[in-house]
Amino acid sequence: MPWDLVKLNDGRSMPSIAYGTWTLGNGQSAVDQVDQALSVGFDHVDTAQSYRNEQEAGQALKESGLARSDIFVTTKWSGQADIPTSIRNSVGNLGISYVDLYLVHSPRLAVPDIPTTWKQMEQVVKDGLAKSIGISNFNVEQMQELLNSANIKPVANQILFHPYVYAQQKPILDFASQHGIIIEAYSLLIPLTHQPGGPLDKPLSSIASRLDVSPDQVLMAWAKAKGVVVVTTSSKESRLKGYLAAGDLKLTSDDIDAIDEAGAAGARRLTAKTLLRRAAGLALLTAGALAVCSYLGIDVL
Repeated sequence: MPWDLVKLNDGRSMPSIAYGTWTLGNGQSAVDQVDQALSVGFDHVDTAQSYRNEQEAGQALKESGLARSDIFVTTKWSGQADIPTSIRNSVGNLGISYVDLYLVHSPRLAVPDIPTTWKQMEQVVKDGLAKSIGISNFNVEQMQELLNSANIKPVANQILFHPYVYAQQKPILDFASQHGIIIEAYSLLIPLTHQPGGPLDKPLSSIASRLDVSPDQVLMAWAKAKGVVVVTTSSKESRLKGYLAAGDLKLTSDDIDAIDEAGAAGARRLTAKTLLRRAAGLALLTAGALAVCSYLGIDVL
């Protein structure tokens, strides 16, 4: 299936779709779900220190019987311990000697600053515990600060990405492209799973009907057309197979434009709702303050 390998700026390659363990929890269920993803054809597993299921992912990797070289493993430093300790704990939990990609989960973890944190990440590569290093949830300014002092460039930045936030995130995509940094997309399916009934429903349904596929497959194809690596998940085998099959879909430029336009309309609607909620909250606070002033006999008018 043409979810092709993408070339990283350090000369290595990464599968362009990954199975994420964020929502899996832990225990045998998590092992079974990772195993299912591997069995249907996923060859990139994305986990993190804070997901607390690296051990389960590692057990599934071991039980799969797949060669280490056939699986791309990403995990993230989430700040539960310092970076040298965390990476050793992560590879130990995963039952492997190195990870293919190690990410800083958030710029908020970069204490005392981004350059100091990144120097420790570079040491992880020198120590042979990660082949490549990257970042997650970094904005343009934070990426620039990192690059100003980096000896090893981040190969990827994993960010929130779907049509309703596309315009907001596009400066990050453009900056990353200029510097050879791959964008990885998480929560791509939010418009369908958490925000149904929005402007995207119509174009996604229409395109899906024409291509005889599902709307979530159309979103996958849209993300692929934008040049991002998709991180996704599901407990259902049929959906996982559908996500892999979405790599074969070819959207027209009109399809992509329609999704972009609906995404922009949805972003405006969500912004308006946010402003209304804030206005309502401010009105309640103001009313409460006026009531208190009246009770205290304070004339504010």
